[in-house]
Amino acid sequence: MITLTARLSPSALDTRRGVVRLHPEVLDALGLRAWDAVRLTGARVSAALAAAGDGPPGVVLVDDVTLSNLGVTEGSEVVVAPVEVAAARAITVAGSRLASTALTPETLRMALTGKVLTVGDAVSLLPQDLAPPPGSDVSATRRKLSNAIGLTWTNELLTITSAEPPGPVAVQPTTVVSWRDGARTGDPAPAEAPRHPDAVPVADLIGQQDAAKRLAEWLDLTFTRPELLTRLGAAPRLAALVSGPEGVGKTTLVRAVAHSVGATTTEIAAPGIAVLEANAAAQRLADAIVAAQAPAVLLLTDVEALLPATDPPPVATVVLEALKAAVARPGVVLVVTSAHPEAIDPRLRAPELVDRELVLPLPDAATRRELLRVLLRDVPLDADVDLQAVADRTPGFVAADLVALRREAAVRSALRQRADDEPLVAQQDLIGALDTVRPISMSTSDTLRTGGLTLDDVGDMVEVKQALTEAALWPLRYPDSFARLGVAPPRGLLLYGPPGCGKTFLIRALAGTGRLNVLSVKGAELMDKFVGESERAVRELFRRAAEAAPALVFLDEVDALAPRRGQSADSGVGDRVVAALLTELDGVEPLRDVIVLGATNRPELIDPALLRPGRLERLVYVPPPDADARAEILRASARNTPLAADVDLPALAAELDGYSAADCAALIREAALTAMREDLAAASVTAAHLATARKTVRPSLDPAQLASLAAYAESRQRA
Repeated sequence: MITLTARLSPSALDTRRGVVRLHPEVLDALGLRAWDAVRLTGARVSAALAAAGDGPPGVVLVDDVTLSNLGVTEGSEVVVAPVEVAAARAITVAGSRLASTALTPETLRMALTGKVLTVGDAVSLLPQDLAPPPGSDVSATRRKLSNAIGLTWTNELLTITSAEPPGPVAVQPTTVVSWRDGARTGDPAPAEAPRHPDAVPVADLIGQQDAAKRLAEWLDLTFTRPELLTRLGAAPRLAALVSGPEGVGKTTLVRAVAHSVGATTTEIAAPGIAVLEANAAAQRLADAIVAAQAPAVLLLTDVEALLPATDPPPVATVVLEALKAAVARPGVVLVVTSAHPEAIDPRLRAPELVDRELVLPLPDAATRRELLRVLLRDVPLDADVDLQAVADRTPGFVAADLVALRREAAVRSALRQRADDEPLVAQQDLIGALDTVRPISMSTSDTLRTGGLTLDDVGDMVEVKQALTEAALWPLRYPDSFARLGVAPPRGLLLYGPPGCGKTFLIRALAGTGRLNVLSVKGAELMDKFVGESERAVRELFRRAAEAAPALVFLDEVDALAPRRGQSADSGVGDRVVAALLTELDGVEPLRDVIVLGATNRPELIDPALLRPGRLERLVYVPPPDADARAEILRASARNTPLAADVDLPALAAELDGYSAADCAALIREAALTAMREDLAAASVTAAHLATARKTVRPSLDPAQLASLAAYAESRQRA
């Protein structure tokens, strides 16, 4: 054996093919011929084929995958030695979902033939074509890999999980190659291998019983009573769309119902097909349709990825024809799923194709409690676990989110009870998991961090807090009272007042009090120069809010989003955005459990139509803080700042006329910095420090703006 320095090979021909290059003298010293196998020892042990190279005698040229397999970096020392390689009787490989579903074990074996493999190593799909073994067809292998996966096949990495016999092995034409938990060579498998997860019992479909019953009735009629449908004048065919928020359980519903009626499920992931070349995508779909044996449910998930409404690809026409042919086959039912039904090519929902729809709703608090009960029934729980309390604190969570919550709670429990023989998941684990797990509906949204704030932490502002509670919290907490009195709850509320006086702070406190999801957006963020994009952004915002309900939509600087129509010079973008916003607020589809709050310091610039009843109908003036309010703000800002005995906050507050809440907080901060400038070891902030800070932090409230806002508030009261 010889110790050499590992360097990355400059040759693109060697990249990811399991080949290392040695100086000819090193080959002679080790008694090796070109293309013999060598054992490489770094932090891990691996193996590769060795060939002559142009590098220095003390260097072994390797690629990035080999370096990773050895667990070393470039420049590290690697021990090289000859090794005997056995013919593999069987190997098992793990890879990405795309690779494991797209590649047959036979094609995988063709890609691995001629390489030296070790358990635990990563290996690419690039054939070893530098010294191909006799009988291998490299060009055919490349063509099959490209057709199955597309252009990205050269970047796929697989992991060798087991090999027989142990030690370095080489794949032969007779080697049994298996996907981990999947197909293996010699198995009769369809071109589109269906997934076979254990279907959950229909009884466990919490909150989806009505949809499950209807789908089961449709399947039963189509499979067992086609003659009845024909006699009644209906074609004995079925194609349905199952829609609902991401993670709500659309695929689980179809699997469970299909299993309950004795049908097989052939599942096709539309995003996996959409990335393929057009001919390969069409062939994959056609093969899956042919493989479906009646009675069968052909399940096409996330169909909008393959058949988008805007700019559909040329293959869309071929796909639609194939789906029509599938629906026409006796005993085959087509079910497509989508979280964005409005983004589907309308041709798919033509009367002769997908003409039925099931909509799965977002779970409410009671449904979330039952989902938690089912998910946690096999989990050892502490006696203090209150599922209703957890359900109340998970607005907007779907089944997938609750599964993630269970997993995070289990991790927290394990870290907390490593030495316990009988660990239990406690209430603190479930509640603590909420700090990490966000609902899927909020994963792409900007949210307000409440930091534990509630309305009780807001000093003074009694009338403002009461108005917020009535407009935002009552409709969500007491819907029965509104129904009993026969009135619709307020749809929205506008906070207006001078800048820096706590409008956003109030929204954070409101969200913390109601434990609500808050989608926060600056008005200008929704404006786009391209026609239709701003309106689309508004629709998307309210769609996410509906999926995360109960939720608050916080439109900061709403005057930039909804200015008076007819007075802008933006080619009508602002006018169209206002129209889209008005449509979302009181359109044909009413908002449920969604409250819209706007904030502005220029209310006179907002389009009046937005402020009429049924929209942002409650206008709440947030006035500048008076002396008592400024004193409360100073106390809150100095909660963690040690103040000297000579500091009189009420007296200081009385002198801060014209200071906003933000100015008061800045004053405390600047006083602390002043103390640090004098002495980094300062233990307290004195009145002198505050006096010095006042020379830097000046009042920001504009008297003219205050007068204008006060006049506007008075005019609204008179109106």
